[in-house]
Formats: sequence, structure tokens, C-alpha cells
Amino acid sequence: MRRTGKIISMALLASAAVACAPSTAGGGPSAAATAKALPGPSLDANFDLEALVAAAKKEGSVLVYDSSGDIEEVAKAFTAKYGIAMEGVKSDTPQTAEKMTREHAADNVTIDAAMYEDGGVLVGQLAPQGVTQTWIPGDLKDQIPAENQNPLLALSKATVFGYNTKLSPGGCPVKNVWDLTDPEWSGKLVMQDPLGKPTVLSFFTQLDAYGNQALEQAYQAKYGKPLKTEEKSAAQEWIKRLSLNKPVLTGSDEDISAAVGAPAATDKKIGFMSISKFRNNEDKGYHQATCEGMTPFTGFSYPKYAAIATKSKHPNAAKLFVHFIMTEEGVKHEIGEGGVSGNSTVKPMVTPPGLSDWQGQLFHTDPKGLLGDLQNRQAMSDFWRVNRS
Repeated sequence: MRRTGKIISMALLASAAVACAPSTAGGGPSAAATAKALPGPSLDANFDLEALVAAAKKEGSVLVYDSSGDIEEVAKAFTAKYGIAMEGVKSDTPQTAEKMTREHAADNVTIDAAMYEDGGVLVGQLAPQGVTQTWIPGDLKDQIPAENQNPLLALSKATVFGYNTKLSPGGCPVKNVWDLTDPEWSGKLVMQDPLGKPTVLSFFTQLDAYGNQALEQAYQAKYGKPLKTEEKSAAQEWIKRLSLNKPVLTGSDEDISAAVGAPAATDKKIGFMSISKFRNNEDKGYHQATCEGMTPFTGFSYPKYAAIATKSKHPNAAKLFVHFIMTEEGVKHEIGEGGVSGNSTVKPMVTPPGLSDWQGQLFHTDPKGLLGDLQNRQAMSDFWRVNRS
């Protein structure tokens, strides 16, 4: 189950030719129908960083969209280093995909590059339809593992199960993912709605593809008997039970963090949230830690890819941004609370309390399953919706 790779996310784009918006429900037959071959990455044969910087300065600016507000800090550092005005905009992945698709179709591109979490849409539609392209900095190519090059993995982050350390000083009260399906935890799991959060929905589809054996073993360990289910898989049984156990659904990880770790919290809850929210421990005096030792995983890792708009009006500045984010100097602003760079020479930084073993504690999806995720997410969306109602 613990595979090296990336998590993908939700939002299905319709054909770029007609500039349709992403479906809020996800993939399905339309995903299979519109999928095309993934183009290879672009690599400058005679890469010259100084020449790229000079060309980027002539263009004068660059606009980058990202699902995290951390892009604003990246922008400040980029502008300070190169003297080129960079604007970083926080935008949910589905909205970014929709805007880039519409701009491409209208030949009116404003977004030069994106830090993009939805690998399925990226490899199944955005790149094949020519909306985005993958560019690899020539001087960094040997530092980027082959499996991270197309699409170009800038970094991996994680969503984990977390708890309030003040209310549970002895450690996380949940030891097994199946615990969250018991009546004791009804209404006490706080998470983003998978129908609106691409990474969570994609975690479900990848878990259904690659995590069934681990879930069966975890069930056996908890209940002392084999799992019996009328569903197609152990993953679907776990997802169904989870949805039936009335998790509290929110629209942001910030809301999850507040519900779980705020100083005024009095009710023990488990949060399924991005590790970026562990900054609230220092910034807001929250009491949060990862559910260390949770069986069979304490959360999942997910990717952020760096993609350039094919019709960018500032192509050299966009390339320079990609070069910057693939170095420690650039990516450190994105992985300050924990994460792993797509550049193998960049050392991992500090991780949240309880997440000491990135590789061993997390579920890592298989990058070979990205297109399959795109095609299967409609069914998973419907499965969650039916059991939630």
C-alpha cells in the first residue's frame, strides 16, 4: 500500500475546444472520452539561467495560481531575488482548471503558471489538450527523479488525522482508521467534503485501487475477524461506514483546525486536515498533533505539480518561476510546515508533531493510476453522495 507517488484530486474538465467548466462531480465516461496522449516534457537543449533571467526581466511580470496561500510568500521571495513582479493568487484547484481552460480557448491568457494538485485532470486533459505544458529546468534535470518529471512534481504535502493534545494528553484517542466508523466517533470526525475537495476524493479512489489489503488487515487487527462486506472492496466498505457515521463536513482546513485544536475546544474531535494548518499551534496557540501510529496509515500524501500555460504572455518569467520553485530557496515557503520537494537534493524540512516518518506513516498513491482516477471519480462521488444522504 505504501507506494511512492502522488495523490491526485477532483474537478473534471470538459473539452477545451468548447471551453467547458470542470464538473463538480468528477470523472466518468466523459473523462475517458476526452483523454488524449500525454505530451512529453519540454527541455531546453542549451539551458542558460542568466539568459533566462534576462529574458524574464524583459517580460516584466508573472502570475501564478496555487491552492495554498503560501504562494504569496513564494511571490515575495521571487520578486526580491529577481526584481520581477510576481503575483501569487490562492485559488481552489477546480476553479484554476476552469479559468485556465477558458483563457486558453479565448486566446486571452492571464495565468502564466500554476501549482496544480489534480494530477488526473493535468495528465488526462489540461496537458493533452494543450492548455498547459511541462517544462524541466535543464540544470536541475539530473536532480529530479524520472518519475517526478512528467508532470513535473514540485512538492508533496499531506492530509493527516489530527487531535487535540490538551484534551488527549496521553496521545491520539483513535488508533485504527476503522475506529472512526464506530458509534463512539459519530459526528466527531471533521473533514472537508470530498465532493468539493479534489485531494480527498482522489485519496478515496486511489485507496480503492491500492489500499484494500491494508484496510482488511487493519479490520482484522481491530475486530479479531475477517471483514465481510457486500461492497466491491474493503475501501468502499470503509468509505461507506465513514460517511454513515456523520462526519462534520467543512469547506476549509482552517475550519477543521479550529474545531479540533482551538484553545477553547472542549469536545474531543478528530480532524482530517492539511499539515499546513499545524502552523496554528505557533500562530494561534492551538493544541494539535498528528495521530502517530494510527493503523494502517495516519493520512495521505498529495502532490503539487508545476505547470506552465501554453499560451502564456510571459513564458520566460513562467519558466523562471518553475526553476525557482524546484530549488530549496523557492520551495521552502511551500513546505515550511512539512513536505517533500520533487527535487531529490532538497532536504525535507520540519514536519508536524507526530509525523516523524513521512514514507512509513502515510498512504502514497501510485502515479500510474492518475488517469484511472480521473475516469473513476464520478462513480466514487456518487458512492459518497448516496451513502451520505
